[in-house]
Amino acid sequence: MNSTIAYLTTQLDRAIVAALGDDYAGTDPLLVLSSNPKFGDYQANMAMGLSKKLGQPPRNIAQSIVDNLEVSEICEAPQIAGPGFINFTVKPSYLATQLQAIQADSRLGVPVAATPQRVIVDFSSPNIAKEMHVGHLRSTILGDCIARVLEFRGHDVLRLNHVGDWGTQFGMLILYLREAYPQALTTADALDLGDLVVLYKKAKQRFDEDPEFQAAARQEVVKLQARDPDTIKAWKLLCDQSRREFQVIYDRLNVQLTERGESFYNPYLAAVVDDLRTTGLLVESDGAQCVFLEGYTNRDGDPLPLIVQKTDGGYNYATTDLAAIRYRIQTDKADRIIYITDAGQGDHFAQVFQVAKLANWIPENVEIIHVPFGLVLGEDGKKIKTRSGEAIKLKDLLDEAIERFSNDLKSRLVAEERQETEEFIANSSQVIGLSSVKYADLSQNRTSNYAFSFDKMLALQGNTAPYMMYAYVRVQGISRKGGIDFDRLGANAQIILNEELELTLAKHLLQLGSIVNEVERDLLPNRLCQYLFELSQKFNQFFENCPVLSSEEPVRTSRLILCNLTAKTLKLGLDLLGIPVLERM
Repeated sequence: MNSTIAYLTTQLDRAIVAALGDDYAGTDPLLVLSSNPKFGDYQANMAMGLSKKLGQPPRNIAQSIVDNLEVSEICEAPQIAGPGFINFTVKPSYLATQLQAIQADSRLGVPVAATPQRVIVDFSSPNIAKEMHVGHLRSTILGDCIARVLEFRGHDVLRLNHVGDWGTQFGMLILYLREAYPQALTTADALDLGDLVVLYKKAKQRFDEDPEFQAAARQEVVKLQARDPDTIKAWKLLCDQSRREFQVIYDRLNVQLTERGESFYNPYLAAVVDDLRTTGLLVESDGAQCVFLEGYTNRDGDPLPLIVQKTDGGYNYATTDLAAIRYRIQTDKADRIIYITDAGQGDHFAQVFQVAKLANWIPENVEIIHVPFGLVLGEDGKKIKTRSGEAIKLKDLLDEAIERFSNDLKSRLVAEERQETEEFIANSSQVIGLSSVKYADLSQNRTSNYAFSFDKMLALQGNTAPYMMYAYVRVQGISRKGGIDFDRLGANAQIILNEELELTLAKHLLQLGSIVNEVERDLLPNRLCQYLFELSQKFNQFFENCPVLSSEEPVRTSRLILCNLTAKTLKLGLDLLGIPVLERM
């Protein structure tokens, strides 16, 4: 319906100029989708805003605009309602023409961006020598979805995994392993990652409690930064092992990433400090090199600095993030950089972005955005953890989703007296189990916390992945039952929209482009989820009340086209969420 909005906006602009004069050219008509179908399909709300400027009642202004408005090609006669709303109802014949235009289009009428950009999406970002846990779920899934939408719109997207692969923790771990398990520093996979995590925790405890160990660990970091051969070899072994374990998770979730960890930016850190010093932003405080920004204070009200070089000459996360911004703009030539992390890092990125702007590293045409998200909570409303208080491993969470759906499916097969192969059960459980976890996360407004519930996310009813899948599978069932080849319905087959449920479904199908544009702009995937949920609801209502296979021609073919367009839209929309479909459930 993008073309519909564009057409109505153009016609309204002409009518406003004709009614009010050239001074009002370009006035925003405040054209939106109607919130209530009884008021039509679109609503223009600009008359109220113009009332004060013109000193006229808004209904009079609306009437003068309507008197000069020509939209009969696509709409019924516009209606004025309330204090001055202009309501538009699209003609069924126009809807049918629009549906016919998109049914053979693999993009379903969604255009590519008029001005494609180079976009960097920074997401997931686990730490080396640690297992991915539930805290990595949202960044990984949200980042993949946002990247998919931007790629679909035609942008050149670089998906970056800014892994934690450098710094003090490596000096600490390498020193501890030299004592406790030296084979891990010379032999690949001498330890399982789980065992490595246990040793990491012991190393951290020792680091916190033993000053001598702490000092020695810092010397190991110096060796690492100096590229000492033995230390670098040990570091690479630890990174490679973690990387392979991460990839297992990414493969299961069908997430593509280019790894570029903290270590990548190590050669550029000194230049960051030098540049900040040259621009006069750097201030020495207690031996550390800092930038003081307005509006940032500690609990006592004292200025809170952004430290870019510690008293011992070392660097920190802020330095690395500043180096990354410079590199991504100057070398990667990014037009838009999107950071997807938990909301708790909001102040950190606000400070980093502000320093980068003050240093004139961010051109006017480059947009840098922090996309924050809330916590994943247990059903008790508390931060989701294991009984021992540890963060739940992402691998275990995914395994449990698959196992739970498998058990549910087996129970349903027994109840329905259905026979299915083990391969069918395993594949369905894998696809729907993992998809349910993804969809449950993406369907929430990312800025909010949400309660993780296997029962809710695996339910066949409600705003869940299984419900979307079921709507898609229903269409495939029509194809199998009727021996229908949807590709052979004919591009010129007539679409007839006489029933209210047909019209409702048709209008919703044509809103896909607007929704994709919203997600591209606002980076809120839950809007796409809500659209697909409502599409599934509208299709199910249509299917249950409008016979398809038993209808006479040409209604039968028309309804088959509506079914096919619904399935195509669900498949495309779910793919943008990173979710595949099944042909049977």
